[in-house]
Amino acid sequence: MAPGGVAAAAAGPGLTVDVSADRQAISEDIYGMNFASEELAKDIGLPVHRWGGNHTTRYNFRYDNTNRAGDWYFENIDEPDNPDPSTLPHGSTTDRTHEENVRTGAKSLFTLPLLGWVSKGRGKVCGFSVAKYGPQQSTDPWTPDCGNGRKPDGSNITGNDPHDTSVEADAKYVTDWINHLKGKYGTADNGGVRYYNLDNEPDLWHLTHRDVRPNAAGAVEVRDRTYDIGSAVKAADPGAKTLGPVGWGLMSMLHSGQGAADRPNHGNVDFGEWYLAQMRAYEQQHGVRILDYFDNHIYPQQADIPFGDAGDENKQALRLRSTRQLWDPTYTDESWINDEVMFIPRMRDMVARNYPGTKLAITEYRWGAYDHINGALAQADVLGIFGREGLDLATLWTAPEANQPVAHAFRMYRNYDGKGGRFGDIRVRAKSADQEKVAIYGAERRSDGATTLMVINKTTGELTSPVALSGRGGGTAQVYRYSGANPAGITRQPDQTVSGTGFSATVPANSVTLYVIPKNDSPQLPAPGTPTASDITTTGVTLSWPAVTGATGYTVERDGATAGSTAARTFKVTGLKPDTTYSFTVRANDAAGNSSPPSTAVTVRTKPDDTQPGTGCSATLRVVNKWPGAFQVDLSVRNTGTTARTGWAANFTLRNGMSVSQTWNGETTTAGSTATVRNASWNGNLAPSATATAGMIINGDPDGWNPAPTCSLS
Repeated sequence: MAPGGVAAAAAGPGLTVDVSADRQAISEDIYGMNFASEELAKDIGLPVHRWGGNHTTRYNFRYDNTNRAGDWYFENIDEPDNPDPSTLPHGSTTDRTHEENVRTGAKSLFTLPLLGWVSKGRGKVCGFSVAKYGPQQSTDPWTPDCGNGRKPDGSNITGNDPHDTSVEADAKYVTDWINHLKGKYGTADNGGVRYYNLDNEPDLWHLTHRDVRPNAAGAVEVRDRTYDIGSAVKAADPGAKTLGPVGWGLMSMLHSGQGAADRPNHGNVDFGEWYLAQMRAYEQQHGVRILDYFDNHIYPQQADIPFGDAGDENKQALRLRSTRQLWDPTYTDESWINDEVMFIPRMRDMVARNYPGTKLAITEYRWGAYDHINGALAQADVLGIFGREGLDLATLWTAPEANQPVAHAFRMYRNYDGKGGRFGDIRVRAKSADQEKVAIYGAERRSDGATTLMVINKTTGELTSPVALSGRGGGTAQVYRYSGANPAGITRQPDQTVSGTGFSATVPANSVTLYVIPKNDSPQLPAPGTPTASDITTTGVTLSWPAVTGATGYTVERDGATAGSTAARTFKVTGLKPDTTYSFTVRANDAAGNSSPPSTAVTVRTKPDDTQPGTGCSATLRVVNKWPGAFQVDLSVRNTGTTARTGWAANFTLRNGMSVSQTWNGETTTAGSTATVRNASWNGNLAPSATATAGMIINGDPDGWNPAPTCSLS
């Protein structure tokens, strides 16, 4: 026990922050919401306000009416609170939503119909009238003639008339709506609507909107409808940004609404890969980008997490673990998915391979428990992940009430002090030795140079974690906290003294703590000159660098992690793998422990180990997708020997005019017409008979190209 009988905090995981590393802008648009109150939007400076969801697919701006689809008995319902329907289309819900967004400073994100249908007029009508189509399994308790479209035995009613509720809507309808908005509020670049979703979850149309669309949409149809509506948007308002395909989740990136049966129609590759490549092909052919954001929704599939209450301790722990599906390649999703999800990296990789320059969006997500500290912890973690992983836009489904814990999680990033204080907008490197216990996210604030650190204790006990800080000097941090001890709001804590090497952070159970460290204006040592490498062996290398005036020592980093420290200007690195590429940087340290920025990196490849027996291998290369001007290949390398190996390389010949533009799961270098692909850091180990794979985008035409790759193991 500590003095006075108070239990001492348990040791928490080590936290490391390097303000000079991994610097990248954080998009403020990741802090968006669906259907936020004007009060909350003003309070947190809501950056993006989405008007979306199932019912907006069939919204008709001329009548201010939506069909609620399978969410509520396929009924057409007038939008509420319209002050004067006689003035429509002026004064519609979307008009008033945009006007509210102008008042709060939020950018509008509206949903456009690709489905081909919108509601036909004002007043309540339904897609499956009991009087017209017979008894049904369930009916609206307030409007008993409106049924759920299922017979009493549970089978679907078929052959109903879509015109009972809806009328056809094509690109002209979309053009008319955008022209209406543009005429009232200006173009996207001049105060008008900034973003348009290209419908909502088209892979579920046959379920959600089966009264007008009973058959599942395939890949080709979704592509063609995107071409049609996306080009209409760009013609009507070239500055507006489009988001698609707006799929419902992980499966939306793998399949169209028709599932595996449709896979041959999207090149036998994942739907997301094909869709992006098709959007790229459109731009190459027409000179217009009609897709600006690759957008998919995510709801954790663990039972009752997104829409249920906080639950017991096991459910709360599962909610906090499940955020790892957004990024962690080592996390197996604890649901029917039972696989690695890696949602944001998966989206990012698809874009890099198939349509570089496309931004990433998640316009619906939800981790639940809005009224509980557990939901606030999960939300704070998700927002930190979004910033660290480089997501460009996100909107929570739906907004919390202004006084709920999840709203306070947003305030920790957007208004922690009640005066508009915000988390930084330039990501910096921040890592936890155990993110399941304590997560940390770091950013620098452009406006004043402050370093902001968000520390989330996900455990039920108080923890003390060492925070190792580099890349800046010390200072006195302001501390703000939201926790289960005071769920009513964020509290200011005593200031924290921060040295040039860091501080000790004690964080209570179930808490989110923000440290705001002012910019340090004391002189900082300059970065050392680029190190040089010598005495390269199979397992080591010697590094040397120029002296830095005022330095009392140096820290050597290997691939961003500390490899060792020395007072000299040379350092021998050992314990490396043969035939493996490493990146080394050096920092100078002063007597107070402050570190300089890192030097320019030097890349070193260790020598191969040619003394090992049983080194046979085989390699294959196949074209898996192509489009005008480029194609995608898969490379496989198999260990045909009798001993496990720790590295591989493959060579193949490029035809004249070909060049490798992207590689994943490996590293490619070219010398003349020869391309060499070596293993990535995580897939070099090959047991006997094991196979590793890599992929590439190659510029050029693969027709008639038949490479014969060779390989070697180390």
